[in-house]
Amino acid sequence: MTTRVFASPLFLGFDHLEQMLERASKTSSDGYPPYNIEQTGASGLRITLAVAGFTMDDLQITQEDNQLVIRGRQSDDTEGRVFLHRGIAARQFQRAFVLAEGIDVKGAWLDNGLLHVELARPQPQSRVKTIRIGQTHENVADGKQGGEGL
Repeated sequence: MTTRVFASPLFLGFDHLEQMLERASKTSSDGYPPYNIEQTGASGLRITLAVAGFTMDDLQITQEDNQLVIRGRQSDDTEGRVFLHRGIAARQFQRAFVLAEGIDVKGAWLDNGLLHVELARPQPQSRVKTIRIGQTHENVADGKQGGEGL
C-alpha cells in the first residue's frame, strides 16, 4: 500500500510532484556509476559521474520531461585480445535524476573518466496577487469585477 504524500486537501495541484517522487523512487539504486552533485554558484549545479572506460560515443544524455537520463554502453572491442584477468567490466548503466521545474541543462563534457553535466537553477521569485471579491458567483465565473458602482 502506497501512502500519498500530498493527500492533504491543502495541497492543490501537486499531482505532478507526487509523480516525480514516484519516478525518483524507481530509479536504479545499485550505485553504479558513482556520482557527485555539487553547487557551483548561486544558481549553478554540477552532476559528475565516474565513467572510466567510456568514450563520448558510449554515453547518451537525454532530458525526458523533468527527468535527466544518462546512459552508458561500451562497445565490445575485445576481439583478438587475451585477458589473463578481467577486473574492469564493460557494463552498461542508466542513471536518472528528477529535475525540479525550471532547471536547465546547460551542457556536458567528459574529462579524465569523469562526465560532468552542468545545470542552472532559476532563482525563485515571490509573487503576491490581490484577488478582488465579487458580489455574486456569476460575476466571478464570467471574469467580471464585483462591486462596480460602489
